[in-house]
Amino acid sequence: MCGVFGIMGHPEASRIAYLGLYALQHRGQESGGIASVDAGAMFVERGMGQVADLFTEACLDRLPGRSAIGHIRYSTSGSSRLQNAQPIRIESRRGAIALGHNGNLVNAQALRKALEDNGAIFSSTSDTEVVLHLFARSTEEIVEDALVDALGRVQGAHAITALTPTQLLAARDPYGFRPLSIGHLEGAWVLASETCAFDLIGAEFVRDLEPGEVIVLSQDARAEGEAIDIVAAGAGGAAAGYVSHLPWAKQARKSCIFEQVYFARPDSRLYGDSVMQARKRMGSTLGAEAPVEADVVVPVPDGGVYAAQGYSEATGIPFELALIRNHYVGRTFIEPRQSIRHFGVKVKLNPVESLIKGRRVVLVDDSIVRGTTSAKIVEMVRAAGAAEVHVRISSPPYVSSCHYGIDTPRREDLIAANLSLEEVRERIGADTLAYLSLDGLRQTVTSGEAEYCTACFTGDYPTPLSDELSTQMELFTPAGAGPAGREIG
Repeated sequence: MCGVFGIMGHPEASRIAYLGLYALQHRGQESGGIASVDAGAMFVERGMGQVADLFTEACLDRLPGRSAIGHIRYSTSGSSRLQNAQPIRIESRRGAIALGHNGNLVNAQALRKALEDNGAIFSSTSDTEVVLHLFARSTEEIVEDALVDALGRVQGAHAITALTPTQLLAARDPYGFRPLSIGHLEGAWVLASETCAFDLIGAEFVRDLEPGEVIVLSQDARAEGEAIDIVAAGAGGAAAGYVSHLPWAKQARKSCIFEQVYFARPDSRLYGDSVMQARKRMGSTLGAEAPVEADVVVPVPDGGVYAAQGYSEATGIPFELALIRNHYVGRTFIEPRQSIRHFGVKVKLNPVESLIKGRRVVLVDDSIVRGTTSAKIVEMVRAAGAAEVHVRISSPPYVSSCHYGIDTPRREDLIAANLSLEEVRERIGADTLAYLSLDGLRQTVTSGEAEYCTACFTGDYPTPLSDELSTQMELFTPAGAGPAGREIG
C-alpha cells in the first residue's frame, strides 16, 4: 500500500513529482517524501502526513534539479514513524542513492538478521532498508549491476524507483506483483505506480514495465539546460531513450488482483485494462451469478460504485447513490462524550432515507474483510427504513492475509476465513449474502497478458512465505544475476 513516482529530464522535476504523488495519495496517507538531484548533489525532504500538507513552496524550493523520485507510504512492513518514510537515502562507495519501494519482501527479516550478524547497523524497521544494505555490500562496481544484485537476493514484491546523481532506475519484481508504468512528458521520462498520475501532469502513457524488468535512465552532461537530457541508448535504441534489462529468471506473472478489485484508482489503466471497466464487469458478472428480487441497487462508496453500476445493468434493478460519503473525514476525529451508535461509520456515510425507506435494497461492496463495518452499514440501512437488505460482494471471500504489500489483518481476524457463508450473513445482519466467484472474477480481468496472484482468495501463495527462507548467506559475493540476462526494447 505505497506509491512510487520518478521523473528525469524536466526543469521542474520536484514539482512534477509532488503532483504525481498527489494523484497517488490513495495508495498511502501515512508519510511522503521526494528526493531530487541538482549538479551532482542530492536533496531529500520527508515527513509524516499527506502530500498537500508536507510539500510547501519553500519545501519544493529545497528540491532543485531536473531529476526526482517520490514516495507515499502506508506501512505494511515497519512501524509508522519518520525513520521509515521514503525515499531512503544512503551514501555508499558508489556515491549517493535514494530509493522508494512499493511492495513487501517476504524474506526481509531473515536477510536483516544475516546482515546484522555481519555488522550492519539499521536506522529503520522498513524492509526497504534491507535492499540498500545489500546494494552497499554488493561486489558489483556499476550502480545498476549492484542494484540488480541486491534485488536478486530478496523474495516477494517490489516496484522500485532509485535515484543517483546521474541516473534514475526502476525495477519490478519477476512476478510483477505491484504495478509500475513509464510515460513521457515534454522530453522527460516519468514513472508511476498508476497511470492516473500521468493524467494529472499531462504525460503520455508509454507502457507498463514488464515483470522482472530493470530500466536505467541517464543524464547526458552535454545536454545540461536543454529540453531533453536523456541518453538514447541500450536495447531500445534512440527511439526508446532508456536501457532495459530483464536480468532474472522468468517467472509466471502474478500481478495483484486486489489492485483491480479495490486498491487502484478507477481512472487508472492497470495491466492493460481500465480499472473502472473491470469493476463494472465484476458487478455485471455478480449480477448474473447472484440475482435477487429487489427495488434498488446501492453502492457502498467508494469501492462499490462501479460494481454496483454493473450489477444494476445486469439485473435491471435501478441504481441509486443512497449512501452519501463525507469526503472531509480525516483519519482521526473527536467523538462526542455522549455515545452515538456507530459514530465511526456515520461520520463517513449517511443514508438517504427517501431512497431506502420501504424498499428492498441490494448493497454492493468490493470486499468484506473483518465484517465489522459491513454489519454497521447493514444496520444503518435498516434503520433508514429498508424492507430488506441483500449484500453482494464483487470479489470472492477474503480468506488469507496478503504478504506482498496490501495491509490486511491476520487470518484469524478475517471473517470469511473463520465463518461459513451463512454465519457471515448472520454476523453482518443481511437477508442474503453472495460473493463473486473466483472463476467469475478471473473472467472479468483476463485482458492483455496479465495473470494474477489470488492468494488473498485462495491461500495459494506464489512464493514461500516463511521468513526462514534461504537468507543467501553468501550476501557479499556475486549473486550471479547481473544484467547479462534477457533484454527487451
